[in-house]
Amino acid sequence: MAAQRRNLMQSHQSWTDDLPLCQMCGVGSAPNCVYGPDGKGTQSHPNEDGHLRFRGEDGCFLYGVFNGYDGSRVASYVSQFLTAELLLGQLNSTHTDDDVRRLLTQAFSGVEKSFFKTIDDALAVKADLSNYLPTHNEGTGYQQLSPHSQKVQERLKELEQEVSGGATAVVALILNSRLYIANVGSNRALLCKSSSDGQNQVQQIGRPHNTENEDELQRLAALGVDPARVKQAGQIAGQPSTRTIGDYRVKLNYTDIDLLSGAKSQPIIAEPEIHRNQLDGVTGFLLLMSEGLISALESARGPEQANQEMVAMVAAELAQQSDLEAAAQAVVERVKRVHHDAHASGRQRAARCARHEDMTLLVRTLDYPPSDGLLTPTQGGRIYPVSVPYSNSQSTSKTSVTLSLVMPSQGSLTNGTNTASTVEEGTPTPGQSPTATLQSTNTQTQSSSSSSGDGSLFRQRGSQAAQPDETGRVPPYVDFSQFYRLWGSDHADTQSTLGPQ
Repeated sequence: MAAQRRNLMQSHQSWTDDLPLCQMCGVGSAPNCVYGPDGKGTQSHPNEDGHLRFRGEDGCFLYGVFNGYDGSRVASYVSQFLTAELLLGQLNSTHTDDDVRRLLTQAFSGVEKSFFKTIDDALAVKADLSNYLPTHNEGTGYQQLSPHSQKVQERLKELEQEVSGGATAVVALILNSRLYIANVGSNRALLCKSSSDGQNQVQQIGRPHNTENEDELQRLAALGVDPARVKQAGQIAGQPSTRTIGDYRVKLNYTDIDLLSGAKSQPIIAEPEIHRNQLDGVTGFLLLMSEGLISALESARGPEQANQEMVAMVAAELAQQSDLEAAAQAVVERVKRVHHDAHASGRQRAARCARHEDMTLLVRTLDYPPSDGLLTPTQGGRIYPVSVPYSNSQSTSKTSVTLSLVMPSQGSLTNGTNTASTVEEGTPTPGQSPTATLQSTNTQTQSSSSSSGDGSLFRQRGSQAAQPDETGRVPPYVDFSQFYRLWGSDHADTQSTLGPQ
């Protein structure tokens, strides 16, 4: 077994192409984007994210989302070879929880060690070439270097590109109705499930390993690292994560980094934090999200309701699309539009939305009722538009935002441990599907509207969501009666033909 795994790791071909993909999940993605002065977005670097979604034997399924940085090499490597550590007969239904946790931890450690072996030679050459650059030339410009030193420096840059970079990971393993989430870094896993009493609960599994995590700061402090300095800096060697896979700078050369130089042992680790959930009788879906997707939504809307918004988007797409791949991609595109609109608005959060990183979303359904793919937002009442009371005045008080939508599963939506939303289940009327109303309290400051006038063209709806009429339509946000009057005064001969139909 070990020899088989070693041979696969030494091979350059993508052997995972022969593994069966899981058909109960879909993946959506979007590349990074930087907005220019004209509002147009451009990609600043190749996509560095990775993912995996395989069906193994003996009731085993493996999923993962990997957020690469300083290149895609580590994310690509982990997405292939983590599978070799887990799906070549290592796991079976007889394993206990302790066995599974041990195998997952060993898999992360083994993949990182094998990756460092692939760059050993390049690191050795890099260290040797560094001796050919005199120390007094460190501050010297490239043009002032001798031709030989220029060649050495160019080669050093090439080698640095080969060996640099790392990745964070969130991995989901399903084995005999047991769900294990193994997290390293700042990606996120959400589990939306219907409980026995019909309630839909959204649970964030685990916390990000970053410089704001108090448990991580205490772990670093125990190694001799100053947690106050780390928290103030907000980053370590350019990254906010305190756990990563790869990145030789913080793993092999951490004593050269000022913040980490006092550590008694390796401070940035690849050991995953593992959580277990039981899936027997669970109806819902699992979401694995890259840090770029989370950050884009939180930058545009704030972190308070990001989990609820993401689940609402996924539920809306699953209610309309039977293709999981298309549903996941549609959600990513919606987050991308939300982020762009926040940037273009020029309001309070615009400065936070000047750019976003690569975004990846994996959706895995759990006995979730499939959509027939035929209904639209106005057919059958499956999904209703969002109803948000319009206001053109600046306010710093708490404002209630009511989202009216239909969840395919029964019940209401709450936030698990961070319960900030409630659900009210409506009674369906003839010809109308049951609806669920997600009520969310928005505590962030809202800037004033950039539109002129007193807002009289916008109908005030109060705190109640608009309900569809017998045709399934919702009253419009804008009252066009003033427009028709003005138009009619200039076009008296055609006035009788105008007006809402």
